[in-house]
Amino acid sequence: MDLQQRIDTDIKTAMLARDKDRLNVLRAIKSALMLEMTKEGGAHEVSGETGLRILQKLHKQRTEAAAIYHGQGRADLAAEDEAQAKVIEAYLPARMNEAEVKAAVKEVLAEIGAASMADMGKAMKAVNAKLAGKADGSAIAAAVKALLSGG
Repeated sequence: MDLQQRIDTDIKTAMLARDKDRLNVLRAIKSALMLEMTKEGGAHEVSGETGLRILQKLHKQRTEAAAIYHGQGRADLAAEDEAQAKVIEAYLPARMNEAEVKAAVKEVLAEIGAASMADMGKAMKAVNAKLAGKADGSAIAAAVKALLSGG
């Protein structure tokens, strides 16, 4: 079942369960997918990779908003965004932990022969291609930087 069908099915389930909060998040996801499908020059369908990128963007928006709300002392709004992020997380692949990211980065650096900070750009491109959707970009960058600088 592709992402769009899964979202549609989950929207119906949320409607029947009268789960208003989950329904709002699912509708936001569907809206983002529809915008991607109907944009000019688009393929009129969303590939798995594009759907994953959209979900990651929506998740990042929610988590960043929650962090801002926490900083402003608005726990009520932060909790709402955190709940929305949790719903979106269910559609994302499992995240790698720090040790797994570091091991994967070591492997890629060995494959491409990156040994110093001068290879940072090449290394980031290769690692991001391999770990797309599996790890946070900032965690990847930190691991690459640490390993290339001798850490």
